[in-house]
Amino acid sequence: MMAIERFNKIFKGITIYGIVLVCLFGAFSNASAADTGEGFDPGEMIMHHINDSYEWEFWHGPYGTLHLPVIFYSADRGLEIFSSSRFFNDEGKAVEYNGYFYDHGKLKVLDEERNIYDFSITKNVFSMFISVALLLILFISIANKYKKNPNSAPKGIQSALEPFILFVRDDIAIPNIGEKKYKKFMPFLLTLFFFIWINNLLGLLPGAANVTGNISVTLALSAMILIIILFNANKHYWQHIFNMPGVPWWLKTVLPIIPIVEFIGIFTKPFSLMIRLFANITAGHIIILSLFSLIFLFESFAVGPLSVGFALFMNLLELLIALLQAFIFTLLSAMYIGGAVEEGHHHEEGHADVKKAHV
Repeated sequence: MMAIERFNKIFKGITIYGIVLVCLFGAFSNASAADTGEGFDPGEMIMHHINDSYEWEFWHGPYGTLHLPVIFYSADRGLEIFSSSRFFNDEGKAVEYNGYFYDHGKLKVLDEERNIYDFSITKNVFSMFISVALLLILFISIANKYKKNPNSAPKGIQSALEPFILFVRDDIAIPNIGEKKYKKFMPFLLTLFFFIWINNLLGLLPGAANVTGNISVTLALSAMILIIILFNANKHYWQHIFNMPGVPWWLKTVLPIIPIVEFIGIFTKPFSLMIRLFANITAGHIIILSLFSLIFLFESFAVGPLSVGFALFMNLLELLIALLQAFIFTLLSAMYIGGAVEEGHHHEEGHADVKKAHV
């Protein structure tokens, strides 16, 4: 009976989620068609939802859009701060404002000779603020519970997140960085894991921002990992890059192929992390939105249930991918950091054994 009740609750939840998805998607799609005065354009709609923007549209209507602050700086005008609603008239059509024109996620500066620096709080930035606030609320409360009752059994959200915290420590940090040095990097790895996971989950909500599918965000995360590697790498790491043991001398000096390849690898490893996360998350959003687009392209009752069914299946699959991508990104980051801080004692022990054998 308990299993049947749980199944019913899950089925009801999936059904409600599917209805909400279809309703919101229909509102977005009709809005796009109405704004252009043409038929439904799936490509334009998909790009509108996965790209960043100066406003956050939840549904079509006067109260369905959150206009975010636009912050520009230029040498001739200084600091300019205004709402993105200035880019639209009362009918929601794009209009020129103060020398700027914004339409469908693209900003144009009418005076091409002007150079502006954009510090605006866009949809992705605002979504990151939300995820950071969630992280702070969750982990500050968990830390306070540990301080007050260090020996008591975890309860509530503490018991829900503790397995993931221990998983990052015991299965990611310690095996790849080592028991002596893992504690130094645990705060970063935990922040990285939960930041990616929470933003992946938030991105699956209807009308949500595509934070981890934005290559600027994944670039920033990868750049942090590269900086940590460079500032914590020891002499054994650099020796492995430029003077790898066991490699013939002519491959190090005359034809330095191995050192060049290893040096390039310092940058290609974080680069691969950036592309992997960006591509996987963006591809998932495009597939789900494409499946929903079939309903409005074919305008058939026969296609509707199939599209919704496949889209819901992909959404459930994306829940797993959200966790999996956070795990893979954190695991590879720990591996790269571990390779940079490894002491290289295995090589030293090997040389010592060879000396003993000669003696």
